Amino acid sequence: MDNQILIRNARAIVTCDEQDRVFYGADLLVEGPKIKAIGKNLSAPGAQVVDASDCFVYPGLINTHHHFFQTFVRNLRTIDYPNMTVPDWIDKIYRIFQVIDDEVIYYSSLTAMADLIKHGCTCAFDHQYCYTRATGNRPVDRQMEAAKLLGIRYHAGRGTDTLPRSKGGSIPENMLETTEEYLADCERLAGLYHDPAPYSMSQIVMSPCQPINCYRETFTETVDMARRLGLRMHTHLGEGENEIMEARWGMRTLDWCKEIGFVGPDVWVAHAWELTEDEYDYLGRNGMGISHCPTPAILGGFPILHMKKLQAHNVCVSLGCDGSATNDSSSLLDAMRTAWMMQAFYSKERGGCISPYEMLKIATMGGAKTLGRDDLGSLEPEKGADLFFIDAGKLELTGTLHDPRNLLARAGVTGYTALTMINGRIVWQDGQLTGVDERKLAQEGEAACTRVLRERCEAFRGLE
Repeated sequence: MDNQILIRNARAIVTCDEQDRVFYGADLLVEGPKIKAIGKNLSAPGAQVVDASDCFVYPGLINTHHHFFQTFVRNLRTIDYPNMTVPDWIDKIYRIFQVIDDEVIYYSSLTAMADLIKHGCTCAFDHQYCYTRATGNRPVDRQMEAAKLLGIRYHAGRGTDTLPRSKGGSIPENMLETTEEYLADCERLAGLYHDPAPYSMSQIVMSPCQPINCYRETFTETVDMARRLGLRMHTHLGEGENEIMEARWGMRTLDWCKEIGFVGPDVWVAHAWELTEDEYDYLGRNGMGISHCPTPAILGGFPILHMKKLQAHNVCVSLGCDGSATNDSSSLLDAMRTAWMMQAFYSKERGGCISPYEMLKIATMGGAKTLGRDDLGSLEPEKGADLFFIDAGKLELTGTLHDPRNLLARAGVTGYTALTMINGRIVWQDGQLTGVDERKLAQEGEAACTRVLRERCEAFRGLE
């Protein structure tokens, strides 16, 4: 029998299941990587017992869009995103990105993953499109190394940029690949890391960065290979590129994707704030998903998705932090609060907004559906044992405990969790990442940031 952990006497267990059940004063039994049972007075002789008597238990949050490599490009007043045009931002930020090496990839990924775990995220997708002369094709391998060390479920988006500036792209020459190089590495990575089995800890997603920075063949070959290998697909879409696409191809981006087959239930896109209602209807009818990234949308002054309208069109919506260069944080609890607050901001002109609990389900069940993970997203028997605790006995939550479903986003519960479990293993508890020397990793990461970026890049000058 697999090792068992008995979570005893939880104040509330918010399941996020189809019945939206909440169990009060209940136990949750974990056996190996999965949930075995939920109920009162469960018996499990020999199990490790975890006291949850003052805690609310929630399903693990699922991040569906990020750029871990940007984690070392944070807190820079020399790159003031809210006060810059997008071309200016691209010009400055890529001067840093193009010198990144695989040590920066490793430590910046550890940094983002640790932040995610401490804030209740148990499964993360990252859109890794930073390939430089110094990284070679090692970035995803280094990220898998980091994910294994911390114990997070990791879906790696193997991205690429292939279109040179001479052809209308915006990416520096030394960060471009050929379509052939990209495809060869996707096949290599799929063979090494893609595990489609239940409770899988690693998967590969084919993720060309965006249509305006890739050759058409990059996308058409992605469609062919992804469907041959059984991989999902992802890209940026509907974030301001339609004018360029119409000038270049005579059609909007989604129409371009339709024409080449980069659509369907195995595809989700990031942002999508530029789409029309008819395009949202198309996504819903074809089972496509959107990763909503509220924080960079606010910082960039971009439109905020209309969640009630997306629900009406049956679009699967999930939640993403997005890149740290336009967020400065990797907390999905904070993103969930921000996302709900922005829906509330527009509630008068949009005829109401979704509830905080609905936003929680977007960050759990919505994320699981987006990644094709029917083994995750809710707390029920046979689902993966991915969950987190909130200490409901703290003074600051007094008077809120009657409604654990809506608590997180509404009351601004955005701090560290009391415990995070992934695949039946406790990876964060009592302020400690288990099994690693966090301060040693932080010191090593700081040294890598200084050696590769601070000493070489103008954006880090004069910040004292």
